[in-house]
Amino acid sequence: MVEELVAAGATLVSAGAVYVMAAARVVKQYERGVVFRLGRLRPEVRGPGFTMIVPGVDKLRKVNMQIVTMPVPGQEGITRDNVTVRVDAVVYFKVTSPAEAVVRVEDYRFAVAQMAQTSLRSIIGKSELDDLLSNREKLNQGLELMIDSPAVEWGVTIDRVEIKDVSLPETMKRSMARQAEADRERRARVINADAELQASKKLAEAAKEMSEQPAALQLRLLQTVVAVAAEKNSTLVLPFPVELLRFLEKAQQGVGAAPGVVPAQPAPAPPAPAQPVSAPSAQEQLASPRPRLDAAGEGAGQE
Repeated sequence: MVEELVAAGATLVSAGAVYVMAAARVVKQYERGVVFRLGRLRPEVRGPGFTMIVPGVDKLRKVNMQIVTMPVPGQEGITRDNVTVRVDAVVYFKVTSPAEAVVRVEDYRFAVAQMAQTSLRSIIGKSELDDLLSNREKLNQGLELMIDSPAVEWGVTIDRVEIKDVSLPETMKRSMARQAEADRERRARVINADAELQASKKLAEAAKEMSEQPAALQLRLLQTVVAVAAEKNSTLVLPFPVELLRFLEKAQQGVGAAPGVVPAQPAPAPPAPAQPVSAPSAQEQLASPRPRLDAAGEGAGQE
């Protein structure tokens, strides 16, 4: 009798141990448990720790509550300004309602991935190339709203969406490089012209000051000579002002004359007296030989 009781007790203990092992479940800190009893969803969600279910009747499904990082494959599309681009993105989301994530959608991860791809294609078609390259923050917000709207019904919340990379064709890259180079060249020319304008104004002011003080020009000339001599060149170019050359020319013309005395000019010679011319007398006219003409009209001799 005692042996039968001991055997029955051992059987009960073994059955209890098997039941506990079949019914015991452990839910981790970052997980939540959703229980289905005979196919019906139980209202309570099992928290982290040790929990029990009815073996063969209940079914426990664990849902991860961590933030999931899901890369979105590169999507090719045509922007609003007719440029073909390839855009990659990444989606950060988490489950906020474990029961809805299990019941409302078959696989919430796959659903979020497909929604992200279609939303990315849509945002590419609505945007311009400049927005994709420089205004990504605004595009990220719009893409997040497009994915989050249907995901809320699945018990999933989109934490953030970011565009990782925008791939452009090689021809477009070369065109953009030329545009940037031309813009840099334009800015350099404008800066150079502005510098020339400022320098000309300063030089005009300096010339005005030097015109009032001639000694300033000589001091500036000496400073230039010192600056050139400091380079230890074999050739020294020394500029001379035109005023100095004119001064030397005037000084050379005045050599030999006493200071303050003007050299005298020679007086002009008086004109020669006119000689009277007398008319020839009648006897002189008769005594003078007369030429005669021959048949050819030339002088043949004298009479």
